[in-house]
Amino acid sequence: MAVRGKGSEVRGMVMAALMAAVTGALAYVAVPLPFTQVPISGQNLGVMLSGLLLGPWWGGLSMVLYVLLVALGVPIGARGHAGLGVLLGPTGGYLIGFIIGAFVIGWFVRGRLTIFRALVGSVVGGALVAYIPGAAWLAHVGHLTAGQAITLGVLPFIPGDLVKAVIAAVAAVGVDRAYSLAGVRGRAPW
Repeated sequence: MAVRGKGSEVRGMVMAALMAAVTGALAYVAVPLPFTQVPISGQNLGVMLSGLLLGPWWGGLSMVLYVLLVALGVPIGARGHAGLGVLLGPTGGYLIGFIIGAFVIGWFVRGRLTIFRALVGSVVGGALVAYIPGAAWLAHVGHLTAGQAITLGVLPFIPGDLVKAVIAAVAAVGVDRAYSLAGVRGRAPW
């Protein structure tokens, strides 16, 4: 959903900041797994919603802001962790993947938003694309093989991320429809 029209820059900045905050709040929904340093968290849901609701540029920017805040020490990373150590630690690659993922999701759903497009975009951008730098960095930092990084940092998270993709798709399409029912032509302005 592209930000357009009068005041669109300010609206885009506000919405990007809001989605960074939502992602930070969802980061507190985190469950550590005993066999890996990567927790299950709600952050991917925030990434998916950012891309779906804000489009590629503002969605990506919202995740840049989120990662920057985590790096600066604002305790909005998974389980409240923050600081440069988070970026340099085993989960740092996933944070970079969030930026790319939100952009990819927003790019994928340009045009008419449907449940199918939102779902596929969320799975591709919010999960698969985010996994690539995440698993690569996990392998580097943890001195793991690619197979070990995928086993520890990707496979356990696929079922939950599929559920998050469904939630994000339904929510985004609902917001888009509500905006249409309000009598405004076109997509939501954010």
